[in-house]
Amino acid sequence: MAIRVTVWNENRHEKTDERVRKVYPDGIHGALASILQSQGMEVKTATLDEPEHGLTDAVLENTDVLVWWGHLAHHEVSDAVVEKVYQRVLDGMGLIVLHSAHFSKVFRKLMGTSCDLKWREIGEKERLWVVEPGHPIVEGIGEYIELPQTEMYGERFDIPAPDTLVFISWFAGGEVFRSGCCYNRGRGKVFYFRPGHETFPIFYNKDIQRVITNAVRWAAPVEGPVPKFGQHPEPLEKIDK
Repeated sequence: MAIRVTVWNENRHEKTDERVRKVYPDGIHGALASILQSQGMEVKTATLDEPEHGLTDAVLENTDVLVWWGHLAHHEVSDAVVEKVYQRVLDGMGLIVLHSAHFSKVFRKLMGTSCDLKWREIGEKERLWVVEPGHPIVEGIGEYIELPQTEMYGERFDIPAPDTLVFISWFAGGEVFRSGCCYNRGRGKVFYFRPGHETFPIFYNKDIQRVITNAVRWAAPVEGPVPKFGQHPEPLEKIDK
């Protein structure tokens, strides 16, 4: 059965900045959706200005993995929608958080920290080093991915220590950054992946596309047990009182 993916994008840059439209004429969500569709996934898109930001109960209930990209308008995302996404992750839906979505309400809620960082936008080189070579997210990737021009993100990145750290970035200016971070939250899996600036064609890089595709497959729900909480009135074994 095909993995059901919803790609969410606030879709504001594309409406206001010709530079972004030139790089991503179908929107960042359109570019991401095309990548995942080419890998046999069932993909739909949703954007900020749709009713309920395109994330209705029906959409979320039929989403195995949600891919999230945002930058300008994190504050405009409804707290009610954030709560629904948060609960779906705890119930098993995967979440892939890209680039500036580190500041999204839903990622900050899942992390429980500010998720703040250093940044610089001068188009410098980035080298993403694979530090967990046996992880499924790096299948088909070499020792590192090199991006000739990107926005720098630098430590301290105010996140909890990842359950698994998959990538560390080095930038030409000297900074480093934890740029591929895996978390388990409830029954769901979360992957934060740093690359993806709106005016650099990073999502056209074949290695970046492979990482995102691998991450969606990794984050897809598994048919594991559903935890039961609260009082358990009957013991499984006979107990002599």
